[in-house]
Amino acid sequence: MSQPSPLVSLTWTDHVTGRRGHLVIDRLVRGVCSGGLRMREDCTLDEVAGLARGMTMKEALHYDPEARYVPLGGAKGGIDCDPRSPEAYGVLVRYLMAMRPYIERMWTTGEDLGLTQDVIDRAATEAGLVSTVQAVYPLLDDETAGRRRLADAFALDVDGIGLDELVGGCGVAESVLTALERADVPREGTRVSVQGFGTMGGAAARFLSRAGLRIVAVADVKGTIAHPDGLDVEALLAARDSFGTVDRAALRPGDLELPGDAWLSADAEVLVPAAVSYAVDPANQSEIRARWIAEAANMPVLPEAEELLRARGVTVLPDVVVNSGTNAWWWWTLFGDIGADADEAFDHTRRSMRALVDRMLTRADADGTTPRAAAHAIVADRLPLILERFGPYGR
Repeated sequence: MSQPSPLVSLTWTDHVTGRRGHLVIDRLVRGVCSGGLRMREDCTLDEVAGLARGMTMKEALHYDPEARYVPLGGAKGGIDCDPRSPEAYGVLVRYLMAMRPYIERMWTTGEDLGLTQDVIDRAATEAGLVSTVQAVYPLLDDETAGRRRLADAFALDVDGIGLDELVGGCGVAESVLTALERADVPREGTRVSVQGFGTMGGAAARFLSRAGLRIVAVADVKGTIAHPDGLDVEALLAARDSFGTVDRAALRPGDLELPGDAWLSADAEVLVPAAVSYAVDPANQSEIRARWIAEAANMPVLPEAEELLRARGVTVLPDVVVNSGTNAWWWWTLFGDIGADADEAFDHTRRSMRALVDRMLTRADADGTTPRAAAHAIVADRLPLILERFGPYGR
């Protein structure tokens, strides 16, 4: 799939701290685009541009001509700042103030790496915004009902965790389970190593554990927690902070504390990188013993590393498919394809993700390519249909 230049690419400098933020709008559909806002030290414009291209693909992959949800264009925001810094919140508020014209008219955004939705919502209110997704409101059949439905869905709590923090991990888990079933690998006893224990990594670990898989390693900023017989995922979830860092006081006597990169070489069949981009490179890919890598994070495996992994028989399930469930759930709910109900959300996510992953892997087998190349091929087929039907700026 070709990668033409994005429609908008800009860098903002905070007049108070000198921190920089970026916005890239890759594509518009009906004049609107979608993509989260991340905050991390050393976030770059190139990184944000790659993420924005990925969002264009995620939106197109979930296109269903019969659904109410019409995919949007792709975009992404990023702020170069440590989210734990005392100045981070002020930087976030001023970034949103600067980006307000885009958010009001064309860019819908939400939580991503380093930021939670409640923090973004609070900062957006201070920045004078109605909502971080207000640009999509004119596209709704019934704005009042859609906004109420989404607010009700965000208020739902499932076993102590918000529904909005779980649907993405449900999609990651279904991606893994679909790949295992196609390979006739039983769930029971299949071992998983997870890097990152925030929203996506924590939820993926929960759903995979409940499906019968063993989570044998979990990495956070303090290091890797491991147990060959499986970790107590629920206890670790209950002991993590808002950044996904686990309180080590919650560990059991047999749990091991290992270096931060030990998750990579864990004795496991499945790796789930669910933290930073560029985690797997040509140098460290040789340490991987897993058969599958499910990209719960955005762009965690560098292209050169993926080529080397493929040569060793390791299958990479790409981020544009694996972690697309959260974004799709927002729009399924807002447009009215599903209601504010946890069971309905999980059921719809499971069906949609299983169909998408199966289609991708079938295409990869037929074309003799990687799952990523197959996903890109599906996008290349669908994007022209979406733009022909709706146009980049609407009609």
